[in-house]
Amino acid sequence: MNGEGTRVSAQEGNRNSGMEVAVVSGLSGAGRSTAAKCLEDLGWFVVDNLPPELIATMVELGAQARGAITKVAVVMDVRSRAFTDDLASVIKDLDARGYKPRVLFLEATDAVLVRRFEAVRRSHPMQGDGRLADGITAERTLLSPLREEADLVLDTSALSVHDLRAKIEDAFGSEASTQTRVTVLSFGYKYGLPMDSDLVMDVRFLPNPFWIPELREHTGLDTEVRNYVLTQEGAEEFLDRYHQLLRLIGAGYKREGKRYLTLAVGCTGGKHRSVAISEELAQRLSKEDGMAVKVVHRDLGRE
Repeated sequence: MNGEGTRVSAQEGNRNSGMEVAVVSGLSGAGRSTAAKCLEDLGWFVVDNLPPELIATMVELGAQARGAITKVAVVMDVRSRAFTDDLASVIKDLDARGYKPRVLFLEATDAVLVRRFEAVRRSHPMQGDGRLADGITAERTLLSPLREEADLVLDTSALSVHDLRAKIEDAFGSEASTQTRVTVLSFGYKYGLPMDSDLVMDVRFLPNPFWIPELREHTGLDTEVRNYVLTQEGAEEFLDRYHQLLRLIGAGYKREGKRYLTLAVGCTGGKHRSVAISEELAQRLSKEDGMAVKVVHRDLGRE
């Protein structure tokens, strides 16, 4: 990491202005696209290859959005004309306005970059009529001043996509943005399976409160139905086993960079069993670190 003192003042400036600004640049093939996607997942408003002279305007517009945009990341590369001079001026201008942009620079070794370009069968943007290695050398030279001014330099030569995402999250993510967002969705099988479910749990093995006259008109949100469902044989064991399974799945999703999980819980009509089980499961999951949980009852009220 370069410019540690600059980065500290940048964080202070961002707090003062209420707007966080990041500039992402680096060598072609070093992972800018992955970094951009990761920042989007973390809640940043990402603009790819915006002309340098428009960056300050973009940030100002974001600052005027009344909280709708609080984080702006601009991804820049050598396709921009007058890249280095204009970008350096823009960074100084943003700094003077109090935004204190953080600059992330991505690089890799020549051998790795050559291998990556050959794998996708694309030419280097600065290669021209020369060899691939010539383009890489020219770009490295052109970007050298920017690299020296960067707040964070990441060498992606030995990083997998998941490793790179983890480093981006550490540098630019908040606790809330790195959580796995879990939606526990109750539904009725007679109305069809939810199309967006990642996992489906079938709780029709439990006795149906519909056949209990005093419970029929109530729902799984009511204490009487909830107690009836959760005290049935197998209900507690079912919840315990699935809770353990979801811990493993949630940890795996986080490692793979998946931030959204929809867990569908179904019974016949989506009124009693699935609602009660969904509420209980969501309550248990909400106590897990790294999970933000909400409950949606898709078919409640349709009967």
